[in-house]
Amino acid sequence: MAITSLVSQSNAQRKSDSMLHNQQPLAAYNVPVAGYSDPALEKRLVADEPGSNLSLSPAELALIRYSPSKRISSLVKFRLWFNAYKRLWTVCILLNLVVLVCAATDTWTYPRQYTGAFILGNLLVAVLVRTELFTRALYTSLAVLFAQWPPLWFRLGISSTLQHLGGIHSGCSTAAVAWLIFKAVLLFNADGIHAATLAFGIITTVCIGAALVFALPWVRNNHHNVFERNHRLFGWFGLIFTWVFVVLEDSWDVVRQNYYPSHLIHQQDFWFCLFMTAFIIMPWVTVRRVPVEITIPSPKVAIIKFKRGMQQGLLARISLGPLWEYHAFGIISEGPDANEHYLIAGVQGDFTRGLVDNPPTHVWTRELKFPAIGYTSRLYRRGIRVCTGTGLGASLSTCIQNDGWYLIWMGSDQEKTFGPVVAGLIDKHLVRKNRATLWDSKARGTRPDSVRLVTEVFHAWGAEVVMITSNAKGNKELMEGLTDAGIPCFGTLWDF
Repeated sequence: MAITSLVSQSNAQRKSDSMLHNQQPLAAYNVPVAGYSDPALEKRLVADEPGSNLSLSPAELALIRYSPSKRISSLVKFRLWFNAYKRLWTVCILLNLVVLVCAATDTWTYPRQYTGAFILGNLLVAVLVRTELFTRALYTSLAVLFAQWPPLWFRLGISSTLQHLGGIHSGCSTAAVAWLIFKAVLLFNADGIHAATLAFGIITTVCIGAALVFALPWVRNNHHNVFERNHRLFGWFGLIFTWVFVVLEDSWDVVRQNYYPSHLIHQQDFWFCLFMTAFIIMPWVTVRRVPVEITIPSPKVAIIKFKRGMQQGLLARISLGPLWEYHAFGIISEGPDANEHYLIAGVQGDFTRGLVDNPPTHVWTRELKFPAIGYTSRLYRRGIRVCTGTGLGASLSTCIQNDGWYLIWMGSDQEKTFGPVVAGLIDKHLVRKNRATLWDSKARGTRPDSVRLVTEVFHAWGAEVVMITSNAKGNKELMEGLTDAGIPCFGTLWDF
């Protein structure tokens, strides 16, 4: 596979002042030809001496040396920090806070009388936006209805909101815990409440509160296995105890001091809880144990092959058991009609290390896949998909299945690390069609100025948006640099 294939279009097709297309003398780019950290590399790259396996154009040479990004303004940093996730979280919290204050001060009696409906209403919404069926339906309907024709700002808003639905999930979950605490206070201050109701009210609050704590970003990012096990464990216990709490409270007659189960179906709590349970169970109905073929092109990576093709922009959750530790990976596929699809699992923890050291013949997966930001690529006429390392797994299908998308993949010794299957797909669908820039930092001796590279390709390709899948450092660098340059972009999320 060629090391790089830069954007190439004839002047008749597209006029571009991008330096990626110009072949002017090096001096025209104001790029120093000296000062590289490796003198031998400098001599080989600049002089293009015989025997070198690299022959770089002036444009590539202009990009060859990484330089620290320029100072980013506080406004740009704040915009990226206060993203759609935090804005949606804030809206959910503020709306609930206003109603909670009204209930606490007895200004509005309805939420005080039907506190359970606000608890379970929030939990229902939190579950709904994490349900594969709902998110697939939402993504698909918006992507089909608003594909390419509305103003760009509107389409960007759709992508941003869909990507950050997790803000609603966490916001409503946090609000539900606050309502549970308020409910417990009301029950303990009321007369005639059965002791069992009080006990399960506390137990339910503790379980859902624990699930919330184990989902905090610090826990997710630094102790992912702890998050996976405990968030799911306390979530299931929370569901069970919520049912017990609802049944005990709603069937208890304070006046007669007795249980009347027939009261249940007349309460909002019961129906909220029923629908919430249905949405929780629904994805688990699609869990299957499926055969896989795993190849290990290098000690760093496992390539997992599944039967049947897939639509672009989807994530697969897989596990070695039916209940515990599901891990999400981007799906690589040539299309829904293909015979197979692939996942790239980079070694980062115990689970992925096990895939390399002891490759299984079967894994558990949910047949109904989860959409990611790439699923919204159909909203745009042309775009750039940027990734580093194993981030290719979430990026490649978008470019393979959509001729308007261009791939920039940065890594080290990619062909050796990821093997012939991945290399073959890129060569077949992208390199031969001049729709990929592949940057091998090992072969080139340095990492690129990624912001400059993406900016140049963005303008040359006539793109509307950039989507990034990278590690935390690379994501931060690209998001800050591109946002500062006024280029619409979406970064990596670690909140699945």
